[in-house]
Amino acid sequence: MQTSLTVATYNIHKGLSPLNRRLVIHELRERLHHVDADLVFLQEVQGAHALRARRFVDWPDSPQHEHIAEGRYTEIVYGLNAAHRHGHHGNAILSAFPIAEWRNHDVSHHRFENRGHLLAWVEVPGWDQPLTCVCVHLGLFHRSRMQQIEQLIELLAESATPDTPLLIAGDFNDWRARHSGLSARLRDALGLQEAFELAHGAPARTFPSLLPVLSLDRIYVRGLKVTQAERLHDRSAGARWRRLSDHVGLAVTLERI
Repeated sequence: MQTSLTVATYNIHKGLSPLNRRLVIHELRERLHHVDADLVFLQEVQGAHALRARRFVDWPDSPQHEHIAEGRYTEIVYGLNAAHRHGHHGNAILSAFPIAEWRNHDVSHHRFENRGHLLAWVEVPGWDQPLTCVCVHLGLFHRSRMQQIEQLIELLAESATPDTPLLIAGDFNDWRARHSGLSARLRDALGLQEAFELAHGAPARTFPSLLPVLSLDRIYVRGLKVTQAERLHDRSAGARWRRLSDHVGLAVTLERI
């Protein structure tokens, strides 16, 4: 039986350095494998990009989510959100455990931003029911984010019973947290609590990576106990992490309540 579960979330900035000058997807993969999380939630994953494949000689032959998963994760789901003439990008969930079912829901609020909620039901060994997981990347505008949160609440109200363990992670773009009340809305509607608030009293500061001041990246849980919560940049290789994305990655260790 799996008594604990390690989860990481990371906006990988399409595998490029914060200023888009260097391809860092290979080092990013190495660092994430070193974290060795059971579940990894990724945002801004480049499924394909013809121009960048020609620009960078070491561009991976496989989509970024498959490249990162290779050698560690057997279950991979990718939610394509934005397609253009050069390629596409979206969210992904990598799992060391079987994924029984998954689907991607288009929650785009306007034509200038393509967004999706990627849902997956993960069969954790020994658990009496699947873990409902959602990888999110909310819009840049307050109105968009609040509509997307309401859509998420509706989706989970329809697909999960009140006792179902829930895990929602990703880039919430909630830079006006006091104004939005986003965390309170998720708590009141679904009983979700933010993992770093539970562990440290406040969400982690994750943006920009060189000097994090905004708490954009978060992990919300229900039916799970948070035993550890840390920013990947606070580990021993923090200087290396800062060069891999404009966001800070997060990792938490959870136990089933």
